[in-house]
Amino acid sequence: MAAYHRPTDLDEALAILADGPATIAAGCTDLYPATQAKTLPGPVLDITGIAALRGVAKHGDGWRMGAATTWTDIIRAELPPALHGLRLAPRYVGSLQIQNAGTVAGNLCTASPAADGAPCLLTLNAEVDLRSAQGTRRLPLQAFLTGPRRTALRPDELVTAILIPEASGKGQGHFLKLGARKYLIISIAMTAARLEIENGRVSGAALAIGACSPVATRLPGLERALVGHAPAELPGLVRPDLVSPYLAPIDDIRADAGYRVTAATELLRRTLAGLAAPAEVAA
Repeated sequence: MAAYHRPTDLDEALAILADGPATIAAGCTDLYPATQAKTLPGPVLDITGIAALRGVAKHGDGWRMGAATTWTDIIRAELPPALHGLRLAPRYVGSLQIQNAGTVAGNLCTASPAADGAPCLLTLNAEVDLRSAQGTRRLPLQAFLTGPRRTALRPDELVTAILIPEASGKGQGHFLKLGARKYLIISIAMTAARLEIENGRVSGAALAIGACSPVATRLPGLERALVGHAPAELPGLVRPDLVSPYLAPIDDIRADAGYRVTAATELLRRTLAGLAAPAEVAA
């Protein structure tokens, strides 16, 4: 039987990784379905015993979400309106049982193009905290996600937290997802947005689309185009030529590439329309 480790101390976990690569286990909601054998390939490093890796905390420079923080933890956390999209996204992540077990860091480490957490975290300028026995480094989420099922994580590193800067706590966030049904489905397209409004006009915008390119992506050109406009005007500013250049969708069993672009464009209009009508995002 392969070696199984469940340390209660972060330094112990990093020492195990320093001895050689290990399969890191937390919620296992992606890990087990992807395993064709009866057991996980070892050695296995289970991080769920490390209390310091779970929970959402507010610090002077922003918010810290430990790597073992579950989607249910995110849903229940007291977060400002700017992070509302991040609290909406987990409600579409599988069943309640999956939400109770699946972790926010695991969702990113799996690096699926359809990872529900990625678009919202991109609009929040999230960073990934990586640690090894040799030290610590931080990467912007966009740099951490390098392709489908690929990340910048080294074999001797562990994701310890997702970090959201204080500046990203401004404004209001929203999230929408399109699938063949509302729940328990892989996305055809996802959109996340965060708007900052001053004197009735957009002073800052962060937009992201998921499931329509190798990794979720921001739309900087459209973000700039929204600045200075009243919220009610925003849906009409979302044009295909300001969306499609940032996307690289594929044809698969859920949708073809052309439909994905059309759907993402319309979904983004609806996301912005929801932000223009606060009652739409209060749920």
